[in-house]
Amino acid sequence: MPEPKSPKKPSKQQLQIDELTADLQRTRADFENYRKRVDAEKAAARESGQSSAILKLLPVVDNIERALQYLPDDLKENAWAQSVAGLVKNVEKSLENMNVRRINAAAGTDFNPELHEAIQFDEDAAGEKEVIAEELQAGYTLNGSVIRHAMVKVTRQ
Repeated sequence: MPEPKSPKKPSKQQLQIDELTADLQRTRADFENYRKRVDAEKAAARESGQSSAILKLLPVVDNIERALQYLPDDLKENAWAQSVAGLVKNVEKSLENMNVRRINAAAGTDFNPELHEAIQFDEDAAGEKEVIAEELQAGYTLNGSVIRHAMVKVTRQ
């Protein structure tokens, strides 16, 4: 009957190789995690800078839209006034190219506190469902995240 082989005891060099291999694998994993974290931080910093720049531009868009809202009837056919209206469309198109989207806050839209900020509330309205009565200031998202809530007047339906 053959004798069972006793397990070989690893040599000192093999133990060192195993230990150094494990250290190398940990170091590689740590570096890969570090690289991913730095990439995520860079992306967050880039988005934060983009968001900050866009937020500085939005009041200009708001003011032009407000001015167009109160454009006198006798100037509606004026070429200059029409070019200003075209300017707003160009800015909005540029914002869309940067993944900036206007939040839907049209009258009758369901009120969503994640997207809308209720500035006024119609206390006299009866109903169970809260809907937007009027958009007071446009809101925007950047890459799907809200950068400015839409300011709205809310009523019940």
